[in-house]
Amino acid sequence: MRIKYTISLVFFVALVIIEKENNIISRVSDKLALKQTPQTPLQPSGLSHILPKHNASFTTLSKTNSAFSLIKRRLENYSQHKEVVTRGRKHILLLATTRTGSSFVGEFFNQQGNNMFFLFEPLWHVEKMLTLETGGTNATASAKAYRDVLQQLFLCDFSLLESFIEPLPVNHITTGLFRRESSSSLCQESVCSPVIKGVFERYRCRTRRCGPLNLTMASESCLQKEHRAIKSVRVRQLENLRPLAEDPRLDVKFIQLVRDPRAVLASRMVAFAAKYKNWKQWAIDGEVPIDDDEVRKLKGNCDNIRLSAEIGLRQPAWLRRRYMLVRYEDIARFPMRKATEMYRFAGIPFTPQVKSWILKNTQASKETSGVYSTQKNSSEQVEKWRFSLPFKIAQVVQKVCGPTLKLFGYKFVSSEEMLTDKSISLIEDKVFNFV
Repeated sequence: MRIKYTISLVFFVALVIIEKENNIISRVSDKLALKQTPQTPLQPSGLSHILPKHNASFTTLSKTNSAFSLIKRRLENYSQHKEVVTRGRKHILLLATTRTGSSFVGEFFNQQGNNMFFLFEPLWHVEKMLTLETGGTNATASAKAYRDVLQQLFLCDFSLLESFIEPLPVNHITTGLFRRESSSSLCQESVCSPVIKGVFERYRCRTRRCGPLNLTMASESCLQKEHRAIKSVRVRQLENLRPLAEDPRLDVKFIQLVRDPRAVLASRMVAFAAKYKNWKQWAIDGEVPIDDDEVRKLKGNCDNIRLSAEIGLRQPAWLRRRYMLVRYEDIARFPMRKATEMYRFAGIPFTPQVKSWILKNTQASKETSGVYSTQKNSSEQVEKWRFSLPFKIAQVVQKVCGPTLKLFGYKFVSSEEMLTDKSISLIEDKVFNFV
C-alpha cells in the first residue's frame, strides 16, 4: 500500500505540471463541444491520454514504470521548451490557400537539411474531423483548434493532433498521417519503423520504405532539430494566431503566400473539377450568377486573404518583424532571390542543399510538371492561366475580389484581347515592407 501511495503521489505532482503545459486539450474540448466517441477522444487532459489503458487501472509494475518514464520524458521536454527562444530556435509558419504554389514554396524549408523539422499540412486532420463533427459551420471553434494544434506542434508535442487522426493512433503509432511522405523529417531513419508485410508494405516515404509512424519518435526527432516549419492552407485569419506570436517559448515568423485570385480559380477548376463544376459550366455558358453561393464563397476567400495581409502589413506590435508577404508570381520569376529573402527574414542560414533543389526544380520539363507536382518551369507558370480562363470569369473575379487584386498589385483586364496579350504583364512591380 505504501508503494502504491508513493507512486500515486508522484503521478499527481507530475500531472499538475503537465496540465500547465497541455491545458490546450481541455480548452479545445470545451470550446468545440464535440460528441465524445472512441474515434474522437477530445477529452479533458489527464492520465487517460498519456498512460496505458487497462480497465482504468494499472495491473503491473512494469506498466506503471513505463508510464512514469513517459511522464518524465515529457517533463524534460517541457523544461527544454522554456529555453527555446534563448537557443535561437526559429519557427516558420507558411500560410496560404490551395493552388497558390504553397507545396512548391514549402519545399524551400523541407529541403533545408537535418536542422529543420518540417510538417506538411498537419491541420488537414483537424479540418476533416471538425467538418464531420460540426459540418464545418463553426468557424470560431475551427480557428481555435487550428491555433492550439499549431502551438503544440511547434513545441514538438503531437498529443493534441493525435486526437484528430482517424483512425485513432494506437500507442502513438499511426499509418494515417496525411501526406507523411511530403515531410523529409518524418521519413528520416530516426523515425522510420520497420516495414511490416501485409497492410503496411505499401506505405512509403520518398526516400525509403517506412513502416507506420511512431509519433513519440517523431516528437523526439523534432526536439533535436534546430528549427521548425509548418505549411498550412487552412488558417483563415492571421489575427487568430496572435497567441503564437506572444508565446515566450516560440519565435514565430509568419510568411503569407498569395497569388492572383484569377489564377487560383483557374487552377482550382482544373485540380478540383468536381467541386468547381458550376464554374466550368459558367465558363461554357458565358454567364455567371453573381449572387450564387459559389461566387459569395470566392468573395469570402478573397476578403479573408486581404484582411490578414492588411493586418500583417500594418505591423502591429505583436507582429513587428514577424510577418512577410510573398507573391507566388515573384517566387516563380525570381525563385533564388525570393528564397534568399525568405531565409533572411526567418533568420535561418540559406543552405547549398536548398539552392540546389531550387535550381533543379524551377526548370522542370513538361513531362514532370503535373497538377500536383512541385517540379515546375517556374517562369512559364506565372501567367499561364490567362489562356485558359474565359474573360467572363475573369471579370467576375475582378468584381468580387477587386480590393484584393489592388492590394497585391495585380492589374485588371478590360477585354479578352488584353487578357491573352503576352506583351502586357498583369503583375505590377511592388515591394511589400515586412521588416
